[in-house]
Amino acid sequence: MIGTVFAYKKVPHDLQKRLVQTMKLKSLIEEASQCQGQTVAVAAAEDEEVIEAVAMALEHRLGRFVLYGDRERVGRLLKEKGCTRFSDVEIVHANSVGQAAELAVRAVHLNEADALMKGNVPTATLLKAVLNKEYGLRAGRVLSHVAVFDVPGADRPIIVTDAAMNIAPDLEQKVQIVNNAVGVARSIGIERPKVAALAAVETVNPAMPATLDAAALAIMQKRGQINGCLLDGPLALDNAVSMTAAQHKRIESEVAGCADILLVPDIESGNMLYKSLVYFANARVGAVIAGAKAPIVLTSRADSAESKLYSLALAICSAAK
Repeated sequence: MIGTVFAYKKVPHDLQKRLVQTMKLKSLIEEASQCQGQTVAVAAAEDEEVIEAVAMALEHRLGRFVLYGDRERVGRLLKEKGCTRFSDVEIVHANSVGQAAELAVRAVHLNEADALMKGNVPTATLLKAVLNKEYGLRAGRVLSHVAVFDVPGADRPIIVTDAAMNIAPDLEQKVQIVNNAVGVARSIGIERPKVAALAAVETVNPAMPATLDAAALAIMQKRGQINGCLLDGPLALDNAVSMTAAQHKRIESEVAGCADILLVPDIESGNMLYKSLVYFANARVGAVIAGAKAPIVLTSRADSAESKLYSLALAICSAAK
């Protein structure tokens, strides 16, 4: 069935329609609003899309925001976006984006904030502050990007990792990337996520290193070296997400056809899968950087305010768990 990636169980059409209309990210906003007392530090907040996302988050009562940046510009943007909940917003003036990044990271380091959000600051500048040995957010783990997608036609959220941080992770790094993604999955209610270690094929091939790592990860999970999930691999993308494809190839696995987390072999494949879901499948997405002392919202300038809002909700849920 070429082109059929996701398959619903046999349910009435009207129920399928309701499932699509009530996908996880929208319910995640409501869940995040129940997390009391969460504060987000925004580095270099003088960005229109960021302020719009903050205004939307305030409207949904997701938490309190401390905005680091040019006080005048940030204040003007808040007014332009019709933000009226000033009791939940604090603006801290910074003379430069570098200073804004440092102040925001320090706030999280000192437990004055529960999550960090990137504003109009280069990623390298923010990560330099995050990795600072004195006031940074190092936790002794690999930092990895975890993206949660609502894909039209899918009957579950799909998590993709790592599409933005680790270029060519080795086996040990992939273990930590899996652990980070499992933590995020559990924070949004997936108690024992199913992880598919992706490759181009579903058989082990010594000429394809991704299949060797995938097979090793599967064995490690079965022997208790990776906990809190079910993991299988190597699995090709179709076999990971489509029960029809898995059955067609006679793959017997608790993960095949119903994976919650897709572990990509490298940043190229992850980046292309991420953008394909957004631009070809019109998927909605929220993403965080996991593995630090607190979740980090590290969105792209091309991301919409809605995507930033979903990412904020995901970070708040992750921080509260």
